[in-house]
Amino acid sequence: ADPAVCSHSRRAQLRLCLERLKGLVPLGAAAGRHTTLSLLTRARLHIQKLEDLERRALHQIEQLQREQRHLQRQLEKLGMERVRIDSIGSSLSSERSDSDRGESPCWGTAGGRSG
Repeated sequence: ADPAVCSHSRRAQLRLCLERLKGLVPLGAAAGRHTTLSLLTRARLHIQKLEDLERRALHQIEQLQREQRHLQRQLEKLGMERVRIDSIGSSLSSERSDSDRGESPCWGTAGGRSG
């Protein structure tokens, strides 16, 4: 292969990559006039900013997952308490229905329940 053609092809590839990079990196007011160095510097700073945002987002995800696990445990605990309260309530209810069966209410008497 001809070295001049390879060199021209590499330069064309580099120009294409730099143009793509311009589309990805926010250039602000310097969008019109930039050097390859300034574009690469801005790209590096942009990548660092994105990495920092990613680290913060991952930290926030971990924090939210911990909070979710904590709330899930609380919900399960409340569910178990509810089952216990429901079972106490149903046993009280069945005791009441057993004691009420066959007996007439004695509201006006001083003795209360007959036995």
